[in-house]
Amino acid sequence: MIKMQVIGNLGKDCVVNTVNGKNVINFTIAHTERYRDSQGNQQEKTTWVDCAYWTDRTAVAQYLTKGKQVYVEGQPEARSFQRNDGTPGASLSLRVREVQLLGGKGDSVGGGYQPSNAVASGSSNVPAPGDITEPVDDLPF
Repeated sequence: MIKMQVIGNLGKDCVVNTVNGKNVINFTIAHTERYRDSQGNQQEKTTWVDCAYWTDRTAVAQYLTKGKQVYVEGQPEARSFQRNDGTPGASLSLRVREVQLLGGKGDSVGGGYQPSNAVASGSSNVPAPGDITEPVDDLPF
């Protein structure tokens, strides 16, 4: 198996489609790499990756909006095609297995996505650090 990992920003809001009764979330990620060429000039190269996330967990789609930074992992697929003007072209697509929201403009620390089974902050049963009374050196192993 070939695995590809990409960290980048979404180029536009995602689209949720149903194909043969299965849900797919389609989105495009831009990864920009900055480097210096042989003359010492600052260069920039952006690679666009078309992503297809086949999942029943479509709740994440509301957070996959333009400008958000995400990490995706999956199986890559390169395609070649001929443009309308006759020149050859290529595209890079990814069949996503995992997606993580990293943030974006205006986000608070930690991103905005919380799975539906997550406990809201302030109502958890986890004690505050000052409430722990057990000795620290009493390890169970």
